[in-house]
Amino acid sequence: MNAATEGKPALMVRLDLHHADHGQRRALMDAVLNALRDAPGIDSVSVMRGVAGLNGGHVIHAADILHYDIDLPLLVEFCAAPDPAEAAIARLRALVPAGAIMTWPVMMR
Repeated sequence: MNAATEGKPALMVRLDLHHADHGQRRALMDAVLNALRDAPGIDSVSVMRGVAGLNGGHVIHAADILHYDIDLPLLVEFCAAPDPAEAAIARLRALVPAGAIMTWPVMMR
């Protein structure tokens, strides 16, 4: 964020993925990061790895000392002005499963 964006509306975008998700023969997270790296107006992207979660089949996946589960949840987040965020979302829809993209309006401060 800089002085030019402070106080302006923006869109927070979150993608709900899993380690085991794959795009075109590579990890989906890598494909998402490559798409966002080249997207105009997207300056910063964060990837957070969950320690546990449920998948669509209600199977619990968790990381602990005895079991290392590779299908842990991943959250990919970025915040941008509405137009660049919507353009990035249009690119991401071709990559991620339906329903994996969540957005909400925010104010840059």
